[in-house]
Amino acid sequence: MDRTLAADLARLPDLLDATRRAASEALATLDGRAVVPPAPEPREPEPLPERGTGTDSALAAFRERWEPRLSASAGPRYLGFVTGGATPAALAGDWLTAAHDQNSNSSMDGAGQDLERETVGWLRELFGLSDAHTGTFVSGATMSNTTGLAIAREWLGERLGVSPAEDGAAALGPVRVLSGAPHSSIAKALSFLGLGRSSLVRVPTLPGREAVDPEALDRALADTPGPAVVVANAGTVNTVDFDDLPAIAALRPRHDFWLHTDAAFGAFAALSPDHAHLAAGLDASDSVCVDLHKWLNVPYDSAVQFTRRRDLQARVFQNAAAYLGPLGEHPDLVHLTPENSHRLRALAAWFTLSAYGRQGHREIVERNIAGARALGAALEEDPAFTLLAPVRLNVVCFTLADAPDPARLTALREAVSAEVFVTPTVHEGTAGLRAAFSNWRTTQADVRRAARALCTAAREIA
Repeated sequence: MDRTLAADLARLPDLLDATRRAASEALATLDGRAVVPPAPEPREPEPLPERGTGTDSALAAFRERWEPRLSASAGPRYLGFVTGGATPAALAGDWLTAAHDQNSNSSMDGAGQDLERETVGWLRELFGLSDAHTGTFVSGATMSNTTGLAIAREWLGERLGVSPAEDGAAALGPVRVLSGAPHSSIAKALSFLGLGRSSLVRVPTLPGREAVDPEALDRALADTPGPAVVVANAGTVNTVDFDDLPAIAALRPRHDFWLHTDAAFGAFAALSPDHAHLAAGLDASDSVCVDLHKWLNVPYDSAVQFTRRRDLQARVFQNAAAYLGPLGEHPDLVHLTPENSHRLRALAAWFTLSAYGRQGHREIVERNIAGARALGAALEEDPAFTLLAPVRLNVVCFTLADAPDPARLTALREAVSAEVFVTPTVHEGTAGLRAAFSNWRTTQADVRRAARALCTAAREIA
């Protein structure tokens, strides 16, 4: 064994303790750090060392060179994208995931698969899905949407008497995928699956909304020859608008379509009694995407996909090799996703669900919703701002009331970056900004701090 490696092995408990202290210090200082530090001067990459100097040295180098440049994305005022943090239990689970280093795809080493199935069952219950849905962990919403649409592609083949998994996507002929306000990952998935971005057909939305117009969808389906795919939204990324899932499902007696619902973070509305109606009808979906490193507050990367047609899922992703388990009635996870290997992502989710249960995660969701509403109210009261959409759940979509051009919004965003991070957007042709609340640490004090920074910066820019 290499001498440095052997020395680190002998001192492993001390090295882990040093790493624990470094992690604890980083988390303890989140409140005082710049949410997004200023961009440093570009540096030339250092060369690969011929002879390493051990973990102590690597940790010191990381803390000197890289840690000061990292954003405080684990903190309470990182409101860009839709970024959760990692609850204490999720962090513990993720550390143990690395320590045990399981590849949980095979029944020949079955505990990981069993843990994942138990966790999926808990999540299914959390989101109000029935036992008809089975699920597997994947890396994020993009891969969850891709997996759901891959199953939909095979369903289209089943309807047409072909198998895209065997014969290729070209065997389907022209395909139409209908959606009102699809997330960008949907077009990416269609490209990846060989269906093509041009197969995505935008259906008119309700006036002033990002929710699809059910009557327009009815007409679009009537104009579609043969079976189709409908991608519904349970929470759009810009304004957290929800399609009327029961109304879409009610179109099935007249039209033949697969219903995939992108509920990346909107599914968590089901945890709040006051907002559960938004996600009503989610169980009618044929496949569902939910992103867990958003509102479940587990570390990147983690998501889950659900489907009613595991048989088609296995037909798409089955992998034949002597060392892999059989398909059978309960196929190994290796036969259900694009990955032959994946870390035991389920453990962090299992930990946080076990530690805090439905009630603890409902509290996070409801506190984040209250935070979004409070920020929206504060910005509405300031004449420098205007809301681009009502605050329906956990996202505030807003812009400058005067000359909301991208350059001025960029200046505003950069001026507040030490205090709060928000991301740019465009809504109905108007440039704006988004603040998304999904971190378990965020409190009303953070909301006031963010609002104060935005309002002060807006006056300075004006």
